[in-house]
Amino acid sequence: MITHPQAATALVPDPDEERRRIQTARLLAYRDDGPLVALLRDKMGPGLPPVPAGLVALLAAVVIGVTGVLGDGTGPIMLLPVLVMAALMVPTAPRDHLGRFDWLVPPLIRGTEFLTVIILGLAAGTPKWLLFVLIYVVGYHTYDTVYRTRQSIWPAPWVFQAGLGWEVRLLLLGVGAALGVLTWVVAVMSVYLGVLFAVESVTSWVGLDKQSALAQASDDLEASPEDAMENATGEADKA
Repeated sequence: MITHPQAATALVPDPDEERRRIQTARLLAYRDDGPLVALLRDKMGPGLPPVPAGLVALLAAVVIGVTGVLGDGTGPIMLLPVLVMAALMVPTAPRDHLGRFDWLVPPLIRGTEFLTVIILGLAAGTPKWLLFVLIYVVGYHTYDTVYRTRQSIWPAPWVFQAGLGWEVRLLLLGVGAALGVLTWVVAVMSVYLGVLFAVESVTSWVGLDKQSALAQASDDLEASPEDAMENATGEADKA
């Protein structure tokens, strides 16, 4: 018997698997890992559990800040909070972040990053307003990333690399503090990251608006004259 060939059925992704993929992608984007983590991620095996490591890193930063072990704000000791956080959190990057409490990982990383910036800045005598500027810039980038992903708009991967990631940012700040030039490092980093994140964000949103406008214009051209007249009349009545 001769049968007609059937068209190949498109593969439909498993909903649960797709949900897990999106959840992992979002949490990894919220982590804001940089080039160092990207370089080491595939070389660290399964990685450490992220939530316990994040809690320990945050607690360590609090202890370092409260005990005042950074002294007068110069010397290799200034690298202590940075190295502790890097040692605990970099190895968590390979994890799938699908645990029940893994949604805590990004706020733990960001909170520990901001706390470390404050600890280093206060110990080194960096102007508080300058520390606020740096925290604000990084916070804006985090907010922009979260808002975009909720709209299914993903920032380009190069943004996270160019933004240095939390780990490289902290390493640069730690080195600057150890050398006694933290104020200059914070100033340069604030300007660089501020320009980078602002220009990239504005460019992306403007491009999205243009695409939406072109799509709307295309729909209007395809509409019948009666529909176009009805829409115009409705807009006139609203005005």
